[in-house]
Amino acid sequence: MASISIDLTTTARKMKPMHGGGQPPVISSGKDTFFHYLTEIGIPYSRLHDVNGAFGGGKYVDIHNMFRNFDADVNDPASYDFTFTDLLLDQLFKAGVEPYFRLGETIENAAEVKSYLVCAPTDIQKWAEICEHIVRHYTKGWADGHHYNITYWEIWGEPDNPPYLWNLEPEKYFELYEATAKLLKKCHPEIKVGAYGCTGFYKSALGEEPQKMEIYRIKFLRDFFNHLTATETPIDFFSWHCYGNTKLITAMDKWIANELTALGYGDLETHLNEWDPYAEEFGTGHHAAEMAAVMTSMQNGNPSVCCIYDMRIANAPYCPLFNPITFKPVQGYYVMAAFNTLYRLGNQATLSCDTEGLYALAATDGQHHALLLSNLTDNIQELCIEGVDLSRAKYHVIDNERLLSWSPAVKSIEKNQVVLVEW
Repeated sequence: MASISIDLTTTARKMKPMHGGGQPPVISSGKDTFFHYLTEIGIPYSRLHDVNGAFGGGKYVDIHNMFRNFDADVNDPASYDFTFTDLLLDQLFKAGVEPYFRLGETIENAAEVKSYLVCAPTDIQKWAEICEHIVRHYTKGWADGHHYNITYWEIWGEPDNPPYLWNLEPEKYFELYEATAKLLKKCHPEIKVGAYGCTGFYKSALGEEPQKMEIYRIKFLRDFFNHLTATETPIDFFSWHCYGNTKLITAMDKWIANELTALGYGDLETHLNEWDPYAEEFGTGHHAAEMAAVMTSMQNGNPSVCCIYDMRIANAPYCPLFNPITFKPVQGYYVMAAFNTLYRLGNQATLSCDTEGLYALAATDGQHHALLLSNLTDNIQELCIEGVDLSRAKYHVIDNERLLSWSPAVKSIEKNQVVLVEW
């Protein structure tokens, strides 16, 4: 029997936004037809990377879409095309979702054939000035712009992933980040600037011998932070990516925290802003259970923000929230909804669980309480929940057949099942 003890009189920490997502469900017409799904489950952030497909759909977010002629005057509003990115951000804010703005370019998955944009610009300082004008447009109203509250500005993404997102030497990226971060923080000290969406140290995190590409990425990480220290370059957050199960993601979180501490950046805010366990299994109970377990683990771990990749409507398997044929939500969507139930309560309650592989998370606002359970063990787990009165609790279940469906009182939790309890 699995024993879970909950103490609602003490809190572990504030609930964190672990249910952010990647790009929103943009469609070719530019309409926000499916954005209501994000509002309904309280999605806190949408990271704007790879928006609408290859090369940003030719319209959205990417620097070359907003500043189409690099030889143009960086100070002239006429040099910029904000049309579709303006539309997207307006739709997000109307949906109650804060953009997490990636300043860079979309991945070029066929870069081995030829790459076009995933390299350093010919004039790094000018590129930094373009970014500064983009921030000014969206936060200070420049060029008939807006006064949006956008906290996070990420400079590029996955430059340690050659040739798909960076095809030059690492030092060129370090120069790009330095120039851009210094200018953005000088002109906009209120925003948070960071980098760089590192792509993974999987074997190292699991205590195994790293292979050639991972050795490259470890050196990239260390050289990047040494460059920041040597040049006194500001950084407000470090972002990282991991595609794997809960065990791997948790190990990566710990490995990165240890590395940052050794590099002198132990207090730096970290974000897991791309993740998805077993993407090919989306729409199943197991995928849902892994998602719930990852969010529970990261709530107890280091990240301040998590964004699953991603919230597109029709791009299997990397659209884990929706069926790409029917466009209807699947199990993963309802896991995000369940986590939001806890997030809205505000405070993580103190909890202990004695069963490895059974993930449990509780939250409270002092009057209302919720418990999220995910069973990644190999067996049905009989439940003994102590410290709280569940006589009037409501139960909902996610598994292969049920989508956060009402259930009678749950006395046991099946393998690959998620349970939400509210009282």
